[in-house]
Amino acid sequence: MVAKNILVLGGGNGGTIISNKLRRELPEEKWNITVIDGDNRHIYQPGLLMVPFNLDDPRKIVKPRNKFLKPGVNFVQDYALLIDIESKKVTTKRGHVFPYDFLVISTGCSVQPSVDNGLEEAMGGNAFTFYTLDGAIALSKALKSYQGGRLVVNISSLPIKCPVAALEFSFLADWYFKKRGIRDKVDIEFVTPAPGIFAKPKAASVLTKIAEQKNVKVRTNWCLGTVNAQEKWIENIRGDERIEYDLLVSVPSTLGDESIRNSGLGDNKGYIPTDPHTLQAKGHGRIYVLGDASDVPTSKAGSAVHYQANVVARNILSEVNDSAPAPLYDGHAT
Repeated sequence: MVAKNILVLGGGNGGTIISNKLRRELPEEKWNITVIDGDNRHIYQPGLLMVPFNLDDPRKIVKPRNKFLKPGVNFVQDYALLIDIESKKVTTKRGHVFPYDFLVISTGCSVQPSVDNGLEEAMGGNAFTFYTLDGAIALSKALKSYQGGRLVVNISSLPIKCPVAALEFSFLADWYFKKRGIRDKVDIEFVTPAPGIFAKPKAASVLTKIAEQKNVKVRTNWCLGTVNAQEKWIENIRGDERIEYDLLVSVPSTLGDESIRNSGLGDNKGYIPTDPHTLQAKGHGRIYVLGDASDVPTSKAGSAVHYQANVVARNILSEVNDSAPAPLYDGHAT
């Protein structure tokens, strides 16, 4: 008997969890499970928030991806480039072709400063992000030498990974500058396109009070249009309001993976239209979507993908046993 193939695109939280779950349940002689990812660096993303404040060591939050995969899960270090739904094959950057019987897309999303007018040019000068490892390290150096002025924490557009992270950064900045004895020399402003400081009303009420207590100014419904690094201001998308800054901490626009955009599977931001309950890619049989790659209306966070992986594993196993997938996911993120 020729073994069938389960192909998992992305070796982050979602790809690792689903691969290990399925490997425990499916015999190796009948099912090959292969994970494809462009690098072998698993970055513990919550640690990125800590790195700028010297609360975590960047060397300690990076581990090999394949270290976390169970024996019997094949790891391929390559970039998925094109998904051919008709022939059920994935082509990689190195020209390899992988057939699949089931496809799990867990390619995540990433910040793309080039999408925001002027932001890429500002990066590393007076604008930084903690959403990448290199960015968090560079921001740590910038904060260390910062002597005061206007610190603006800006979310360029939604959705983003871990919706509360930028606000957490603002609160940590308050603590950090107090520790350095220069809090009275720093104005902190949190600027977001969201209608409130946080999506959940009860939490928003509490967080608003905390921001007031910490003297962190909050500006909502503010969508970024332009960054002017030379004159040190950001302007909203309507072009009728500017915010001056001395140091800009940015969450750039966030897009889905290139392979999704190349394959025409996603929306205009590269997120895959996904059944919010079965987690199947809409209109495509035997393709499931996990975590940040989907357009499911829940947090793009590791907590959500843990619940989603349980649903996807159960539904794939149901299909393996000739049963229909069930609408089991209820949007859980914590």
